Amino acid sequence: MQQISLIAGVDEAGRGPLAGEVYAAAVILDPARPIAGLADSKKLSEAKRDALALEIREKALCWHIARASVAEIDTLNILHATMLAMRRALEGLDRQPVEAIIDGNRVPTGLLMPARAIVKGDATEPAISAASILAKTARDASLLELDARHPEYGFARHKGYPTAEHMAAIAAHGVLAEHRKSFGPVKKWLEAHQGELF
Repeated sequence: MQQISLIAGVDEAGRGPLAGEVYAAAVILDPARPIAGLADSKKLSEAKRDALALEIREKALCWHIARASVAEIDTLNILHATMLAMRRALEGLDRQPVEAIIDGNRVPTGLLMPARAIVKGDATEPAISAASILAKTARDASLLELDARHPEYGFARHKGYPTAEHMAAIAAHGVLAEHRKSFGPVKKWLEAHQGELF
C-alpha cells in the first residue's frame, strides 16, 4: 500500500523573469499527513505560500529543490534549463518514486522512473501544488538576496520579471551578471552597449 503513494509531483518557478536562476521542486506527499490548502502557488498570497512551504517541508515523505543557473539558461535555452532543473529535483529525492507527475505539457528526458505531464497540474494534483509552492518560495528567497545586493533594481518587488520598474532599472543601471543574456530585453540592452556588464 505504501508503494502506491510514492508519486512525485514536480513543478518549476521562474521561466519568465529576465534575471535569476530557474527553480524546480519535487515532492512526495505523505497520505497519512495531509496538508490543507494546497493550490497553485500563483493563486496564493505570499504569507500563505510561506506557511505552506514550511508545512510541506515538515510533513512530506520527501522533497528536493533544484535549479539551473543563468549560464545554463543562456546556453541551453529556458525550456531545456527548466527540464534540467526538474530532473535534478527528482534525482535529489531520497526515495525513488514509482512515477513522476510533471506540471505542464512536457516531461524531462533521462528520468529513472515513468513520468507523465499534466497541464495545469499545479491546480489539480496536490503533489504538484506542493512542488510549485516549494519552487516559488525558494526562488523568491533567492531574489530577496539579490535585492539586498542590488537594491536599485527592485528585485524584492518584481522578482526579476520584466515589469516597467525592472525595465527602467536596466535602462538606468545596466545589466547584471544575474540577468539572462539570451532574453530579448537584456540581449537588446547588451547589443546597444557592446555587451558591457555591471
